[in-house]
Amino acid sequence: MNVRQYTPEGTFAAAQKELPRLQELGIDILWLMPIHPIGVEGRKGTLGSYYAIKDYCAINPEFGTMADFEAFLAEAHRLGLRVVIDCVANHTSPDAVWTTERAPEWYERDAEGKTTYTADWSDTANLNYENKDVWKGMADAMRFWMEKGIDGFRCDMACEVPLKFWQETIAGLRADYPEMYMLAEGEEPKLHSLSGFNSSYAWELHHMLNAIARGEKNIPELLEYIAKDAERQPADAFRLMFTSNHDENSWAGTEFERMGEAAKLMAVLTFTLPSGQPLIYTGQEMGWNHRFQFFEKDPIPAWEKNEYFDFYKELIAIRHANPALAAGDKGGKFEVVSAEDSVLVFTRTLPENKVTVKVELKAPWSYEITAE
Repeated sequence: MNVRQYTPEGTFAAAQKELPRLQELGIDILWLMPIHPIGVEGRKGTLGSYYAIKDYCAINPEFGTMADFEAFLAEAHRLGLRVVIDCVANHTSPDAVWTTERAPEWYERDAEGKTTYTADWSDTANLNYENKDVWKGMADAMRFWMEKGIDGFRCDMACEVPLKFWQETIAGLRADYPEMYMLAEGEEPKLHSLSGFNSSYAWELHHMLNAIARGEKNIPELLEYIAKDAERQPADAFRLMFTSNHDENSWAGTEFERMGEAAKLMAVLTFTLPSGQPLIYTGQEMGWNHRFQFFEKDPIPAWEKNEYFDFYKELIAIRHANPALAAGDKGGKFEVVSAEDSVLVFTRTLPENKVTVKVELKAPWSYEITAE
């Protein structure tokens, strides 16, 4: 959920009114993009990047107050939804409270003593993870939100932070919050095997789905990917699969721009391929074909239930009704039935449940899902 763009108001109070619709859709987990105040120094655009955080333990006033967030969280939980928030551990804004309240050694600095940043992220300042005080500070900030009652974190640029930090911090938090869910923005298998993340990004698959939609790849490459991913990732790893997310939407285009008429079929694959945990990004649940301006207010004007709502509701219902499609090692065994002329038929099988999926990886991009 991109809170800024989710409603014309762009607030927790307004987004809270949409929670029953998401419950009806069948959503299990809400991931909120960063909810913290945004730095002013180096700010990009009018409102800045959510990922240039000024204070890890405060609420962006653009979205409301802490009380508004707590009310949103309580209502989501009442409706049976789990809520995770973004943890941006690699960097803060250059004018974050830590730059003045903590020692200079909390940040990476150049020869002139200025904070450094990665790539073109000139609105950020890199934290120094050679300083163990930073580890404790970040862990304390994460614990602050767990104590508020959230259910876990999506960890931005997880591979840019030492894996041992995640290992130590996740283990410490899970001692008190054993059901905590952790999603890593990264694809390194060690995020699971050494660090304790439940889920990681299937970026390679995402780019492959784009290539299949363009006619550049097809069944052989897809099956090669599935085999390779199964070999390198732990069996219990959840692999976040998606046709869009906040980065892809704003910088690469909507799923309709990138995938055209194949967009629905590619979404079907994110719901049915082995180990997959499917993601729906703000706007996809009504087929909103618009690139959100990342640093500006650019909201969806109004929500409606249409063919895309029905499409995703059906896919979610199929997931919920068929344990063979579960993520990780609880899902059914993947087997290819046939793979000819761009038509792939595969099964996901448990002793008590079998799902057969037939997809045509070329126009007219048809699909069929049956269960027994």
